Amino acid sequence: MHTEIDENSALSFSTIIGIWMYLMITKYEKSLGRYSFLKVKQQTKWIKNLVAVLIVFNVLWLLTLVLFYIRTDIHGHMPYYPYWILYLLFYFAFLYYGVQHIQNRGKFLNPEANIKEEAINKFRIAGLSTIFSKEELKQIESNSSEVVGILSYFATSLFDKNDVKDILWDITENCIAQLHLEDAVIYILDEKTKLLKQTAAYGTKNKGQRMILSPIQIPLGKGIVGGVAATGISECIGDVTKDERYIVDDKKRKSELAVPIFLNEKIFGVLDSENSIKNYFNDQHVFLFQFIAKLISKKLEKIKQRSSSTITDDNMYFKELNFLMSEAKIYRDANLSLETISGKLKISGNYLSQLVNKLSGKSFPDYINGFRIEDAKKKLKDPLFVNYTILSIALESGFNSKSTFYNAFKKTTGISPKEFRKTP
Repeated sequence: MHTEIDENSALSFSTIIGIWMYLMITKYEKSLGRYSFLKVKQQTKWIKNLVAVLIVFNVLWLLTLVLFYIRTDIHGHMPYYPYWILYLLFYFAFLYYGVQHIQNRGKFLNPEANIKEEAINKFRIAGLSTIFSKEELKQIESNSSEVVGILSYFATSLFDKNDVKDILWDITENCIAQLHLEDAVIYILDEKTKLLKQTAAYGTKNKGQRMILSPIQIPLGKGIVGGVAATGISECIGDVTKDERYIVDDKKRKSELAVPIFLNEKIFGVLDSENSIKNYFNDQHVFLFQFIAKLISKKLEKIKQRSSSTITDDNMYFKELNFLMSEAKIYRDANLSLETISGKLKISGNYLSQLVNKLSGKSFPDYINGFRIEDAKKKLKDPLFVNYTILSIALESGFNSKSTFYNAFKKTTGISPKEFRKTP
C-alpha cells in the first residue's frame, strides 16, 4: 500500500512537472521576436517532443492505476516494469539530446554563423583586391580568416595616410596592437651612408609622441637586420643566442623576425621584431610581415606618384557592413559603436567613419538608426508583436531608451511610433 502511494505521488509530480515544462517552453517562444521565435522553436523542438513523450508515459501509468482499481484480480509490481523501462529510456534520451544540444550551442545561437563568416571573408578578400595582385590574393585566401582580417585592418588603417613617417609609425603601432608583439621597428636605408636607421618603433623603443628611445644605426650587411637588407630575403631566427650576427638593441632577446621592404624593386628598409621567447615567431608571423611589407611598398609608391586613395560606390567593406546589418542584424545590439563595428569588419575606425559618411550620406549614428527604425516599423505592423509595448519593440530593434527611439522615429518618419502603429 505504501509503495502504491509513493508511486502515485511520483506519477502526480512527474505529470505536473511535464505539463509545466511544456507550457514554459511555449510561453518562452511566444515572448521572443519573429526571427528569434522561428529559430528557437526549431532548435527547442526536441525538448518539447521529449516532454510530450513524458506526459504520454504519465497518462499511460495513470490509466494502469485506474485499471488496478477496476480489476482487483490484477496486483503486484509486474505491470509497472514496462513503465520503469520506458522511463529509463526516456531519461537516457533526454541526457543524450541534451549533451548534443549543449555541444551545438554555438550553432543554436547563430546557426548560419559559418555561412556568414565565409561571406564576410569573401568581402575582405575583394576589398584587398584593389591593393594586391591575383597571385598575392590567392596566397592570402589560402590562409585563415584571421590573417585576412589582420591584413584588412592594416590596409584600411593606411587609407588616409599620405606622409611616409605617418605610414611607418602606423604600421609599427598596429603590429603591436593587432599581432600582440613585444616590439616592432622599421629601419630605413640611407643610400648615401649605407646605414639602416630606426625610423619608427612601438614597444619598449617607443618614447612617446612618435619618438624613438636611443635609436641605433646598423651598417648594411651587419647583424640580422643588415643581412636582410643586403640579401633582400626574410629571416626568422628562433634562437638569436646561437647567431653571431645578433645585435643587442635596448635589451637582449631570444628570437627575431626581419623582413625586407622594397620600393621600386630596391631595398627601402626592414620591418623587424624581437621577442624574449625562443622560437616565438611562426609561419603565420612571417607571412603577415611579408605582406605588411608589401602594403608599405604599395602605399609608398602611391605617395611617390601622388596618387590618392578614394572611396567608391563599389567599396567591398561598405558592402560587408550592409551585409552585417541586413543579414546578421548587428544593429539590434544597443551597445553597438564605431569601435565595435570596426572590430567586426577588421578595419580602422577612422576608415569606417569616412566610409559611412561618403557612401550613405549620413552620420554613423543616423546610419545605424536607419536600420533600427526599419526593423521597428516592421514589428509595429507585425501581428506577432501586437502584444508588445512600444518600449519593448524599441529595445528589440536596438534602441536603449524610449526617448531616443521616439526622437529617431519621428525624425525619420515624421510621426510618432504610436501614430504609425494605428495607421492602416
